[in-house]
Amino acid sequence: MQYNNFSSVTEILLLGFPGFKSFKIFFFLLLLIIFCLTLCGNLLIIVLVSCSSQLHSPMYFFLTQLSSSDILLTTSIVPVMLRAVLYEGSTISFIGCLAQFYVFTASEALECLLLTVMSYYRYQAICNPLHYASVMDRAFCLNIVLCCWLFVCAIILMISLTMNQLQFCGPNIIDHFFCDFAPLLKLSCSNTLVIELESVLLSIPLVICPFTVIIISYTYIAFTILKIPSVTGRQKTFSTCSSHLSVVSVYYGSLISIYLFPHQEVLNKVLSLLYTVVTPLLNPIIYSLRNKDIKENFKKLLANLSTSCHS
Repeated sequence: MQYNNFSSVTEILLLGFPGFKSFKIFFFLLLLIIFCLTLCGNLLIIVLVSCSSQLHSPMYFFLTQLSSSDILLTTSIVPVMLRAVLYEGSTISFIGCLAQFYVFTASEALECLLLTVMSYYRYQAICNPLHYASVMDRAFCLNIVLCCWLFVCAIILMISLTMNQLQFCGPNIIDHFFCDFAPLLKLSCSNTLVIELESVLLSIPLVICPFTVIIISYTYIAFTILKIPSVTGRQKTFSTCSSHLSVVSVYYGSLISIYLFPHQEVLNKVLSLLYTVVTPLLNPIIYSLRNKDIKENFKKLLANLSTSCHS
């Protein structure tokens, strides 16, 4: 069988959640509410940090980048998923499917790197407080975030070039709610060994190394906290890390579980929901509810808006 230089697959059918037919309206409304809350929560964090001089610090700067990554992720996945839930399946063009995969990969890679940078920030603030200000200065923060974005762009370029070498000749059905890596490869009639090896190699700098840095950072942080003499001091110091630890646990927990159970399709869908839908919602909630500065500046923003409306 000979293949053309272009894909014979022009449209992809995403099955979504076939088992949810009996309560698809409830599930659709739930996902729609989560989607709206995710966008509003992450946009609110970006606006608050941008408008308030009190929040112009490394931690909040990294938080705005994390919110940007979450917005990128949720807007690329959820609208198509909502249509798949409502109509019991959704069609997407092949080019649109590849674009969704690239955006998803970029946002996930960026999230891994940003969570690692934020863990390094925690390490410097707790374990190296005397030199923290000189290390985590404005130039360093801008450079490290720029490096994260450039690295992600390089990764996407590598994956794109390899993916474009594949031939896709059918079938055109994906039993998932978005165009993920493994379901896409199942549609290819080419030898996928190269891109599979590439994905394994890329997981080292994107998943394994960042996760290792996070573990090492929090190991040093834990030893430092245990050296604090007072119980109150230990609790107060640990509370500054709890938000970040919660996000890391949910995100990496679901990501690692997918690697451990690659052939469990139903389980993979549930775990994929965690890091594509739930985590982008949890990030602004966790960081906002446990942060006095953000809550105070939110109240000030509401007060200013109320004053502007009455004047």
